[in-house]
Amino acid sequence: MTSENVLSADNQQERLQLPNPWYVTGITDGEGSFHIALYQDKRMRMALKVIPEFHVSQNATSRQMLEELRQFFNCGNIKINHRGRQSDQTLVLVVRNRDDLLTKIIPFFQKYQLRTTKKKDFEIFSQIVLMMSQKEHQNQVGAKKIINLAYQMNNQGKRRKTNKFDLIKIVESSETICESPAARRDKI
Repeated sequence: MTSENVLSADNQQERLQLPNPWYVTGITDGEGSFHIALYQDKRMRMALKVIPEFHVSQNATSRQMLEELRQFFNCGNIKINHRGRQSDQTLVLVVRNRDDLLTKIIPFFQKYQLRTTKKKDFEIFSQIVLMMSQKEHQNQVGAKKIINLAYQMNNQGKRRKTNKFDLIKIVESSETICESPAARRDKI
């Protein structure tokens, strides 16, 4: 019984060293983002790859803070933010694992809510991740809804390279490709 108390005290000490939850929310409001990456991938059922991502970036000199966030959430990877730009000296904590997003990231920000415009992005992000967990991204109606929602995030998708309607066309054309030859003949 004594050993359990010692372990409990050790865990308490470790928890005290981690960032305060409201600090985590604040740093995310300032330096974080919720993003849905979308791109064509013919190997996918709808020919569309959907990747939900939670990011927090910092200058490389502040790597320790990103390490603390990774430890706080117990998930994610730290990587160079923009590999192609030599002048960019930032690192980013990235969480893409859908289970981690569903069980760690989303519940955290539901409890410790964001205060900036990122709150709306988070709400849409959460909706999309939930839709994905229900496999809605694997049918045309769900994939189109995800595309439309994703383009409502992050300043209405102004920095996206691909036009929303081009992605919708990909999903619509993949429906024909996914059908069996017999189903296509029945439509004719």
